[in-house]
Order: sequence, then C-alpha cells, then structure tokens
Amino acid sequence: MSADNNFPGVASRRAILLIAKSAFAASPHLEMRRLADLVAAFQPGATLRFAFTEQGTPSLREALSALLDEDVDNVVIVPLVLPMEPSFHIWLTGSLKRWKASDERPWPALSIARDIASSALMVPLIGNLLETSEELHVPPGKPPTMEGSLVPSQKRRVLVCAGGACNSAGADVIWNHLRNQQERRKLRVTGDGTMTAKCTCLGPCNLAPVLQVFPEGTYYGGVTEEAVDRIITEHLFGGQAVEDFAYHPTGRKQRLRAPSDQN
Repeated sequence: MSADNNFPGVASRRAILLIAKSAFAASPHLEMRRLADLVAAFQPGATLRFAFTEQGTPSLREALSALLDEDVDNVVIVPLVLPMEPSFHIWLTGSLKRWKASDERPWPALSIARDIASSALMVPLIGNLLETSEELHVPPGKPPTMEGSLVPSQKRRVLVCAGGACNSAGADVIWNHLRNQQERRKLRVTGDGTMTAKCTCLGPCNLAPVLQVFPEGTYYGGVTEEAVDRIITEHLFGGQAVEDFAYHPTGRKQRLRAPSDQN
C-alpha cells in the first residue's frame, strides 16, 4: 500500500493502533494480531498495535499508555467498527482528551482514521465476500434440544448506563475497564460475587457516565477508571460506598461535582 493511500506519509516513528469493540475469547485476539501483522507488511517502519474499547486486553487506554513509553512521534487510531455511530466518535475523542490531560508524560500527535464504511474499497470488499460465501446446510428434522442454564449465584450487580448521554461521556471506556477488572480480580467468585451488565438509561443523565451498584442501589456519577477501581475495592469487596463518586437521592436535582470536589 502506497503512502498516499489510507495512511499518508508513513514515518519511522509512527504508530498505527487498530481498535475493535470486544473480544471475549482467544480467537478475536488472534484475529486482531493477524490484521496488525497484515497492516505492518504494508506499512514498513510503523509500529503496529491493537486494542479493544469495550472488553478485551489490552484496552485502548492500556495500549496508548504503552505507546507513550515508546519512541513514536504520532499515533493513528484506526477504528475497525461498523456501523460507526456518532456517539462512538464523540466518546473516543473525549476520552483521548481526558487521558492526555491526566497523564503528564509527553504525548505523540494523535489522529483518528475515517470511518471504514466511507472507504472506496468497501464495495469491492463486499463483492469479494459475496464471491466467497458458503451455503448454509440445515439437516431436516426437529430443532436441537435447548440446553439448560445455571442460575447465577452472585448476589451483587453492577449496571453501567449505556444511554446516549453516558455513551457520549465515555461509558464504553468505563465498561471496558470494569469487564477487564472483572476477569483480573475475579469479581464473580470473590466475596458475595458480582455480575456486571450494560443497561439503558439509569436516569441521572447530567451525572454521566453513571453506574449503579446493587443490592444497595448506590448511584455513582462522573465515573472514571480510577473510580471503578475504588468501587471494586471499597464497595464490592469492602461493603462501603465510595462517597467521592456516590450520589444519593435527595429529592432535588444534583450537579456533577468537579474533580477537585471528589477527593
């Protein structure tokens, strides 16, 4: 691929970061690695990395943090996402600005590639997929018997709001961090056990991003990755609400407290 195609002017100190939404098993990680290797073959001299924005390791923030310690001048973020919802781009740019403001290390220049659906190569790609399609054969007879399911024993639930306001404020990043921490810190089997889930609007949109912890029903607003870590340690494991980020019902409208008030 020439330098004047999708990635203008490849430089020796350039990084390309491919991002997808989720990976629940080893196979998606291997597929992202394969894609990164393919791109690397057409972008000699560039550093290739991949990350996930909702669930999977490394998370976008982790991948960016690692690149800060490498000798790169600019990072091009390539979202491999279809469809590219406006809210996705909003929270992506907002999260990048927030992370940069909170990390004192020197940052390379950041840019975001266009929506892949807008590429002139999309139609030929779909044509190629049509040519390689395989017919689905369904054997006659009765449908397979549905397997049973275990009822979860976990007593705690953490709901992460996925409404419009929360998505724009970076809820997907919070969800990514929470799900990764669920695996790392064994939330399902530690203490009372915790299950995590996305949900539609939780209500207090002006406190976005919002999550709620049950069985207490505690609301948390202005949630960051650091807040998630404290909620896990102090609330899920310790049984005490994290008052720096907690919002309790008062019967009156509440405003999102400034970060300086959450210390």
